[in-house]
Amino acid sequence: MSVPTGNLAAMGTNLPGRLRAVADAQDGIITSSQIRQAGLTRGIVTSRLRQGRWQRLHPGVYATFSGEPSRAAKLWAAVLYAGPGAMLSHQTAAELWKLIDVPSSLVHMTVPSSRRVKPRPGISIHLSGRARSAIHPARNPPRTRLEETVIDLWATARTLDDAVGWVTSALGRRLTTQQRLREAMQARSRLPRRRQLIELLSPDAAGIHSVLEYRYVRFVERPHGLAGAKRQVRVRRDGRNEYRDQLYADYGTAIELDGRLAHPGDTRWVDIRRDNAAAVIGVTTLRYGWADVTKTPCLVAAEIAKVLVSRGYPGARPCSITCPVGRQEVLASPASLRHDEQAMARCRVPSGAVRRASRAIRERRTTC
Repeated sequence: MSVPTGNLAAMGTNLPGRLRAVADAQDGIITSSQIRQAGLTRGIVTSRLRQGRWQRLHPGVYATFSGEPSRAAKLWAAVLYAGPGAMLSHQTAAELWKLIDVPSSLVHMTVPSSRRVKPRPGISIHLSGRARSAIHPARNPPRTRLEETVIDLWATARTLDDAVGWVTSALGRRLTTQQRLREAMQARSRLPRRRQLIELLSPDAAGIHSVLEYRYVRFVERPHGLAGAKRQVRVRRDGRNEYRDQLYADYGTAIELDGRLAHPGDTRWVDIRRDNAAAVIGVTTLRYGWADVTKTPCLVAAEIAKVLVSRGYPGARPCSITCPVGRQEVLASPASLRHDEQAMARCRVPSGAVRRASRAIRERRTTC
């Protein structure tokens, strides 16, 4: 229970035994219905509210303590206000499943589509015809199952990158599996971006744990015949486990993808030591960031292909007649930069990303 300690005594006093147990289970939150069932009169409730010993959080929902309610108490209050069949969902369920680290400013609730709940400040209501199958059978406060939560967030994401981020985060944190997410997806008759989700949950995409890794596979690896790398390969160094984003073991080449804008603190030296250790055993590490993969994917592919082909890799190919993959010199020439801009547009990158990429490419073109 997460009610502030200063309020525990106040919460537990002068409550009938059964109602006290209910309040304990609900982080100090009770409803008017539960109060009536325990035999307390409206006058008792009014008196405790007037004295400041209780507080009203929503219509018919009360906190049996004074002071600021805890996060758990606020979530219980929202569930009890929304009524029968209600459950925490979307970003709020993601918070409870440890899919995100920072709580959403809104409390997201899903209720059966047959019901209507009056809006309240700070609460976002979602209707679902699948509420009965979506709710977790045992967890409290009631919430959607983890896989249902991820699919809900995929469906409501504003961009494809945001949608991919929810799935890769759930997989990267080892909260679920591709198979379980596929089963949750198949239960939905209507789902935005279904084709991309099927692709992301395919066996070929196993090991993709970030949006950057997804973009690498979609825009660098697949269009340029660079398949064959194993993802999230575990290696032992100095008695500890490390993971390689992409490893072409037969060709002594590792690809590391870093979506951070900059290396914080000593992380850069960790990366350097890891790359140096790989070099000792004959593995060359190529490292790329967000800007490389999202703005100039063909140049990234050309550089990787040049290393792999020099070690006997047979499959690299240009994605079009102007693609630089396979050329002797891999330079940021105006022609290759123009091709990257066109390739990004053909790949149906969200329009905002295309505009940003085009602007960056034009800026680089002026320096060539």
